[in-house]
Amino acid sequence: MYHATLHLFRAIGLVLCLTALIAAAPARAATLLRDADIEHALKELGAPVLRAAGLSPNQVRILLIDDSTLNAFIIDTQHIFIHSGLVTKLETAAQLQAVIAHEAAHIANGHISRRLGNMQSARTTAGLGMALAVAAAASGAGRAAVGLGIGLQSSNLRSFLAHTRAEEASADISSIRYLVSAGIDPQGAIEVQELFRGQEALAETRQDPYMRSHPLSRDRLRALQGLVAGASARTAPDPTGDYWFDRAKGKLTAFTRAPSWTLRRADDSLSPDIAEMRRAVAYHRQSDLGRAIRHIDAAITARPNDPYLRDLKGQILLESRRASDAVQVYSAAARLAPREPLILGGLGRAQLADGKPQDALRTLEAARGRDFSDTRILRDLATAYAKTGQNAMASLATAERYAVQGQLKDAAIHATRAEGALPRGSGPWQRAQDVLSAAQRALQR
Repeated sequence: MYHATLHLFRAIGLVLCLTALIAAAPARAATLLRDADIEHALKELGAPVLRAAGLSPNQVRILLIDDSTLNAFIIDTQHIFIHSGLVTKLETAAQLQAVIAHEAAHIANGHISRRLGNMQSARTTAGLGMALAVAAAASGAGRAAVGLGIGLQSSNLRSFLAHTRAEEASADISSIRYLVSAGIDPQGAIEVQELFRGQEALAETRQDPYMRSHPLSRDRLRALQGLVAGASARTAPDPTGDYWFDRAKGKLTAFTRAPSWTLRRADDSLSPDIAEMRRAVAYHRQSDLGRAIRHIDAAITARPNDPYLRDLKGQILLESRRASDAVQVYSAAARLAPREPLILGGLGRAQLADGKPQDALRTLEAARGRDFSDTRILRDLATAYAKTGQNAMASLATAERYAVQGQLKDAAIHATRAEGALPRGSGPWQRAQDVLSAAQRALQR
């Protein structure tokens, strides 16, 4: 299981660990699956809902948690986290958009903001404020880092995530309004809740996490059904939403299910390019490079201006030890999506593997500038600094990586090393100071 998990992380592009306890098990780490294609699909699906909620799709990120259980949650006002198990369980774009609408309602209605504001005085979630400060200090980006590194006792986290029945009722009302405003069939909200029907009778340890943080009752379900029935919804087919849902789910299952399972079902895909992409992933996982390249090339032919398909081809080549070819493909992807940090991270990784550390350094610095929380970028950036003789900067990048991961003792060691070698008062020196200060505050608690 451990080796299979590592293979999955490498294949999908896992780069950030949240030291959060999402379920009941103490000290269990939750990990994010970072993939440019899937995150773009989630952004496409979420954008109309977030706009209807008065939120900016550019400021609220929808990220995928690597967990087979069914859950979605927020811990701040800038991120919506969805378990991979929920994405694979849902069957339509409208269902996933209903989940996003519900979490967006918790943000728009101020449910999480009040908790963050009251947290210090109430002391119900000891340690959360410290961890948020660590993430912010490590990034140098203030509130932009909220939610990227939290460490709590499981009971405290469950208390923090759990919404009251009043909040759930409020979110239900708002979410249906958002869906109708966005032209999305609100029946998807009912279909999602039907997945959890009857779980209130189960022992808490047997319930899906979504039930523990989003209490469902028969009264609430009837009220939600009434809201949907009373909504003057005018919805039309949404081929764009359907496409991105099928693509995100198709890629996710291609990496998480057995290749044979994927190959048997590829023809069920909504479009030929998704089918070819799924086959490419399946054959790549079987180490059949020839077939993997043929199928990803077929997908690219169908969508020649799609940077995310080229990103996948670059990944396949790089993981097949074809670094020089991967650089060319990633470069083409980066030209099509010059602001996408995960694609830039892939290009920098390929440049390192191809023996071009100077090129990699420029690319990875640009990637970090757009996503400071990507620990894989930070790891590769440290390697690039070391290979170009900038050992102090390598220590700084390593310190920041450990800080984002919540490994504060290691962060302090490397930040101290960086601080002693960097020019006093410089920007990098100040970043090392920020990591040190945050780590020292955390270790004193």
